Amino acid sequence: MSYEGQSLGTLPNATGTLTRLAYAHAKAKGIDPRPLLKQSNLTLHQIRNTNLRLSVFDQIRFLNLVANALDDDLLGFHLAQNPDLRQFGFLYYVSASSDLLGDALHQLARYTSIANEGVSLRYFGGKDTGLTFRYVGVSRHLDRHQIEFFVAALVRLCRQLTSSRLIPKRLKLVHRRDGKYPELTDFFGNEIEFGAAIDEVSFTGTSKDLPIVSADHHLNRLLTEYCEEALSRRPTRRSPFRSSVENAIVPLLPHGKARVDEIARRLGVSQRTLARRLSSERMNFSSVLENLKIDLADRYLADQDLSISQVAWLLGYQEVSSFTHAFKRWTHKTPRQVRSKKAA
Repeated sequence: MSYEGQSLGTLPNATGTLTRLAYAHAKAKGIDPRPLLKQSNLTLHQIRNTNLRLSVFDQIRFLNLVANALDDDLLGFHLAQNPDLRQFGFLYYVSASSDLLGDALHQLARYTSIANEGVSLRYFGGKDTGLTFRYVGVSRHLDRHQIEFFVAALVRLCRQLTSSRLIPKRLKLVHRRDGKYPELTDFFGNEIEFGAAIDEVSFTGTSKDLPIVSADHHLNRLLTEYCEEALSRRPTRRSPFRSSVENAIVPLLPHGKARVDEIARRLGVSQRTLARRLSSERMNFSSVLENLKIDLADRYLADQDLSISQVAWLLGYQEVSSFTHAFKRWTHKTPRQVRSKKAA
């Protein structure tokens, strides 16, 4: 599966701050990131010119390559620890000038898509308050480091704005990790629910009333006007429908419910419309499902904490033998052969 050949005008793009942080981090660690840029369809000119926007897909791919080169399974989380939060420009200032934490989170939810079109945030406030993240125009299963950067940076921001060590009440992430990660627990203060149905950070409901220490009503009004104008000027993009289908399939695979009728229902379209829209992208449901399973199998087999039987279950196979047969058809190798090669 690939997004090759699609232009930046049709794929969601971002300001690229995270890509540039990863580039600088790789250089500081003694890794030449230029070959990794090339593999990600990125150039040095794009890195050096901060006015240029980058494809979200290319950003995710670059992060994955840097993580592999550094053997850093928590790259996104680590990248979120050190940068001055003011590097995130208007998103920092519009939240830092808000009156209350709930106002800051609400404005982040409304304006984040200006900085990164590949993610849509929803604010909720009530018994709990927080944000949910939804990927738009790019498949969620491709990513792990970008979303872990987002949630860690968000918690850092909330702590800085309120001058308190806020502990998330709940932290959910769609991607899977097995085993314990003390760094994550120490930072977030709680265990993370991996393999969740949604990406979410929530705090206690009273947190939304915490005052922002740098509140500036006049500055916030000016920034809000700027952000509203920026939103109104954003071009209407038609994201690849395939990514929406993939994002609907992944959580249903282990439960054996990734059927075309169920996916169509969840996307709010008829089966006929689903087939027609995939056909317009020169794909069909069967090919999307199979390519997705191939991608996921490769990722899951790289996780040594997952047994072969667990990988089979995550991909919707009740028997390991069925998974092995399918995997050999895809790759001409057994899952154990591929895992052994990855571990070498």
